[in-house]
Amino acid sequence: MNDLYIWVTTLGAIGMATMAIVIRLKAIKRPATIKKIILPPMFMSTGFFMFLYEPARPDLLQVIEALAVGMFFSILLIKTSTFEIRNEQIYLKRSKAFVFILIGLLLLRILFKLVIGDSIYVEELAGMFFLLAYGMIVPWRIAMLVKYRKMEKELDEKSFIPAQT
Repeated sequence: MNDLYIWVTTLGAIGMATMAIVIRLKAIKRPATIKKIILPPMFMSTGFFMFLYEPARPDLLQVIEALAVGMFFSILLIKTSTFEIRNEQIYLKRSKAFVFILIGLLLLRILFKLVIGDSIYVEELAGMFFLLAYGMIVPWRIAMLVKYRKMEKELDEKSFIPAQT
């Protein structure tokens, strides 16, 4: 594998991970909304256009592998993403583990790229990493939506004051 390619893509991945951490830490300061939970996977879905380019299409087995690995990694994000009620609004709780999980996932991505990067075409590998990321974000966001709805019910029940007879 070309050394320049490894360095450029690794630095790009580090930049994206840093951006994700900063964005998530800023988002914690504002109340959560359904829109903030469901929009990221929808915006990310435009990445499926890469598969219109033939060399970026992985085989069916590779698609299944990438999605399965992504879903497995989503468990970490699901476990560390919890909500809390503050000032009559729902906020995502800050998790100290989140930053470490993202860094760990980044290191695993780099390791995967180094180990399997020589045996799979660059475009195909990009498609697999996209599917892995999508396979991770969709279950995570679905779980967040379920947790958010539960907190919404809890908030509604707290604000409902029964009439006294």
